[in-house]
Amino acid sequence: MGSPPSCFLKQITIIEIKIFMILFISCILYETNICSSDSLDTLTVPPRSNSTNILSSLETLPLDGYFSFENNHHAARDFGNMYHFLPSAVLHPKSVPDISTTIRHIFQMGSASELTVAARGRAHSLQGQAQAHQGIVISMESLQALEMQVHTGEMPYVEVSGGELWINILHETLKHGLAPKSWTDYLHLTVGGTLSNAGISGQAFRHGPQIDNIYQLEVVTGKGEVVTCSEKQNNDLFHAVLGGLGQFGIITRARISLELAPKMVKWIRVLYSEFSIFSKDQEHLISSENTFDYVEGFVIINRTGLLNNWGSSFSPKDPLQAREFSSDGRTLYCLEMVKYFNPDETKTMNQITENLLSKLSYIPSTLFHSEVSYAEFLDRVHVSEKKLQAKGLWEVPHPWLNLLIPKSTISDFAKEVFGNIVMETSNGPILIYPVNQSKWNNKTSLVTPDEDVFYLVAFLSSAVPYSTGTDGLEHILTKNKRILDFCATAQLGMKQYLPHYNTREEWQTHFGSLWKVFLQRKSAYDPWAILAPGQRIFQKAIRTS
Repeated sequence: MGSPPSCFLKQITIIEIKIFMILFISCILYETNICSSDSLDTLTVPPRSNSTNILSSLETLPLDGYFSFENNHHAARDFGNMYHFLPSAVLHPKSVPDISTTIRHIFQMGSASELTVAARGRAHSLQGQAQAHQGIVISMESLQALEMQVHTGEMPYVEVSGGELWINILHETLKHGLAPKSWTDYLHLTVGGTLSNAGISGQAFRHGPQIDNIYQLEVVTGKGEVVTCSEKQNNDLFHAVLGGLGQFGIITRARISLELAPKMVKWIRVLYSEFSIFSKDQEHLISSENTFDYVEGFVIINRTGLLNNWGSSFSPKDPLQAREFSSDGRTLYCLEMVKYFNPDETKTMNQITENLLSKLSYIPSTLFHSEVSYAEFLDRVHVSEKKLQAKGLWEVPHPWLNLLIPKSTISDFAKEVFGNIVMETSNGPILIYPVNQSKWNNKTSLVTPDEDVFYLVAFLSSAVPYSTGTDGLEHILTKNKRILDFCATAQLGMKQYLPHYNTREEWQTHFGSLWKVFLQRKSAYDPWAILAPGQRIFQKAIRTS
């Protein structure tokens, strides 16, 4: 992903272009109870020293699990591999009371303690959001042992631990012929992590993100209270936590909506040379009543042998035409579509698919297709992960940039960014696809552009360690800044997804009219600013004398 294009990118198949969209994120504080800073160092934080007595008091807590106070360097790392903040302790909870007891203990210390708490699932955060400098990291995967419960019926659902992985949920619900409606591209993530952000993939245009497919949550607030919440019960906390960046509570249990699961998928890829035609077709598909079940896309910058790479997993509709197609040195746009079906529906599915494709304006020779199981399709990225790990290409910095761009300005964005800023090369996949605002619940804490249709654009870069060239971390970060500066200067109405800012002013701008509500919720559910310190925007209020 992030090595020199001449060697590294050739090692990555197009299947890996869906690499890992997810994560854990946290931050934001109520003004009257915290110390704020208008500009913070993004790489370091001021040193702290928790008293020995405060840390020792943790050992006296009645827990089913345990604390570890040494050898916790793993909790100072995440997928982004750019920030490393060592905690004072890691809690390995075996029960929800372990979490509530710990947070209540810290809450009762009030301003006498500097301790903060971060929930850590699979640590797929990018900029230290699941870390707590000299605080406490809670290893949420310790809660996976809680039994998963699948409920069938008119409105089926599955009830799971906040530390459960989506891949495990898929396998368990499939035993009942059911599955969640909305996914992320990568399933080896915890429920609490994705629900604290949004959880977006190619089904979001139809079902909304994962946070809009939840019936009920169990949450441990910043006061240590265990609260069950839903649309009808404690609904303010329910909406606050969903997309709330971990600021209002730790999700310990979730009730997830299910639907009948298909057994197979028809998986299709086509190419475009013009962005305007590509985006028009994408928007057509997500606005049609009868359409595909999954719609995504990605930008291909200066890639060679593209269709040959696809050949190992996909078959061309016209092999002769496909062999004559050349992608060398061109910027292309790939539209990826999936249609769900069961084996006895193959003929009907093929007819529907042909009809849908007939209304699109892709390059005819680039039509490739495949039929795989539903589970195999959803877990496709994990296959690429294992390949990268085997090649030693996993533990590298990942300076990702995820943006939400309004439909009205996406052409301007594409012209400058794809045609100029990243024109020569990219250090990883670039995803791009539209979603429908009408499918997203505007009561949650998630912030999106104020238009009916907006695009997710994700620059999933990887950096070569110690490189000072175009594949190095500093160069990629500079390129990311150029993209952000352009969005601001051109006033595109962009919002960051998995947001990261350095000043309070930037966070206020990000939340806009929701900023006041966000602060009020922080004051209500985490008044001492104990939870999710990883954004490093506000500091916990502490007693100075």
